[in-house]
Amino acid sequence: MAVALKAGVLYFAIVFAAGFALGALRVMVIAPRLGETGAVLLELPVMLTLSWFVCAWLVRLQGVSAAAVPRIVMGAAAFVLLMAAEAGVSVFAFGRSPAEHFEAYRAATAQIGLAAQVAFLAFPLLQAWLRRV
Repeated sequence: MAVALKAGVLYFAIVFAAGFALGALRVMVIAPRLGETGAVLLELPVMLTLSWFVCAWLVRLQGVSAAAVPRIVMGAAAFVLLMAAEAGVSVFAFGRSPAEHFEAYRAATAQIGLAAQVAFLAFPLLQAWLRRV
């Protein structure tokens, strides 16, 4: 389990760093031109593709078993850290209250992002299943 947990922490850290950089680009450059939804829809395939390849690379690098439990641990650890980091940035960097942060999930763009984060969660297990097919 320690291997899967470590892989999950690395998976989170790499994808969060990339998402933070792309998010800044999305907010400052793309959203003013395409609108918030257009910017999110443009960023989404980039982030999902990056997440897919980072996940596969870390599974190989860390030697995460293809069994369901280690893959679930990897994805869940990464997802929990991602959600906590997102809430932390929202509250501490943008000055929102925790209630305002969760209220923001009512917006379509936040729901699109959350769906992508659920895919991020599922990638380790999905990749194991696809290897078996």
